[in-house]
Amino acid sequence: MSIFDKIRDEIMADPMNKDYTEKGIPPLFKASKEANIVIVGQAPGRQAEATRLFWNDPSGDRLREWMNVTREEFYGSERIAQLPMDFYYPGKAKTGDKPPRKDFAEKWHPRLLAEMPQIKTIILVGSYAQKYYLGERCKENLTETVRNYREYLPNYLPLVHPSPLNIGWLKRNPWFERDVIPVLREITSIVKKHDE
Repeated sequence: MSIFDKIRDEIMADPMNKDYTEKGIPPLFKASKEANIVIVGQAPGRQAEATRLFWNDPSGDRLREWMNVTREEFYGSERIAQLPMDFYYPGKAKTGDKPPRKDFAEKWHPRLLAEMPQIKTIILVGSYAQKYYLGERCKENLTETVRNYREYLPNYLPLVHPSPLNIGWLKRNPWFERDVIPVLREITSIVKKHDE
């Protein structure tokens, strides 16, 4: 049994995840000793939970387009790890999904990251990931944090969430696709070269 399988079993046995485990819902994350990039998103959505596959929705399609990777590369590469802020779908809120549960990432991310010594960049998708990893280094809002992405490189790259709901934001902020996406693709290209 690998260390990641052991941690997965511990996550499933954790009382805070009891309801999911009893329903046969596994934690959705991916970790590898060979990983160079970690993608930290919010939490799996309903479709991701139903299909047991993270980023398996229109947001994932756009994220892969931004990264310039195929579905096969995204899911198959050992160089790309996936650690959402919560490994389970938190449920529906009045508008959108509920936020990731508090303390989940705090409990499990450090243990998983400690087993991935080759990580070069953690890609922070959305405000929950940015607030957790950047803390007081975050700017006054997500737009300004992403706009100042150079301050956080090479360890972190903050991104807006690729949700279809953010099309308006992308139109109002053309600098994102002009300036940030090429940096993301450069980071991803290192992974692609390793896998060739």
